[in-house]
Amino acid sequence: MSKVIAVANQKGGVGKTTTAINLSAALAEQGKHVLVIDVDPQGNTTSGFGINKNLEEMTVYELLLDDCAIREAIKKEVVPNLDLIPSNVNLAAAEIELIDQRGKEFILRNAIDFVRDEYDYILMDCPPSLSLLTVNAMVAADTVLVPIQCEYYALEGLSQLIHTINLVRERLNETLDIEGIVFTMYDARTNLSAEVVETVKAHVQQKIYETVIPRNVRLAEAPSHGLPITEYDEHSSGAAAYRALAEEVIRG
Repeated sequence: MSKVIAVANQKGGVGKTTTAINLSAALAEQGKHVLVIDVDPQGNTTSGFGINKNLEEMTVYELLLDDCAIREAIKKEVVPNLDLIPSNVNLAAAEIELIDQRGKEFILRNAIDFVRDEYDYILMDCPPSLSLLTVNAMVAADTVLVPIQCEYYALEGLSQLIHTINLVRERLNETLDIEGIVFTMYDARTNLSAEVVETVKAHVQQKIYETVIPRNVRLAEAPSHGLPITEYDEHSSGAAAYRALAEEVIRG
């Protein structure tokens, strides 16, 4: 039975997509069979794996609207051991088109059930908002992994997200849990990064990963080449960090 993880934060620019791409690739590198679902209409996770999102005809959008089966939407072996369900801008219309549909919050979970046993991990990259798409991912998920940028307003965004997770747990998915919090864009040269880490640790009663993801030029470059960091520059500090995070996730 696989573990289904939603990578989510209502704030944008916190390294959410970077984490979804590179954590999943690091898990696949460890021999785990991984499915990545791009639930963000921006489609950056899709592009980050070298897929031209504008040419895809079977995406999360078609899946949610029941225009295709989940196996039809899966692109196999995007990298070794890793499959992908792509996304593009069409997905932005899904919320409007599904507005009157009963049980719309459960569509993704019901679809995943058909393939869940075929994977060790299923990771979903959520949009940076509390939308029907994010709720669908949280209803489908076992846990939520929360990337937090090491910046001044980190705690404010985190408290809002935890409130959202608690609401979903109360009303739609009683087994939903927080997988853990991972700090991203950590700059060892500044006091601010260290202060943010200590502040969050002092105020949050959730699991916080020991691994911190550094600010790293190679990490920033990798998406433009359509490669996860483990393939773009396997010896970079970014690759080492995501391998360490993958080991923590596997250990549980």
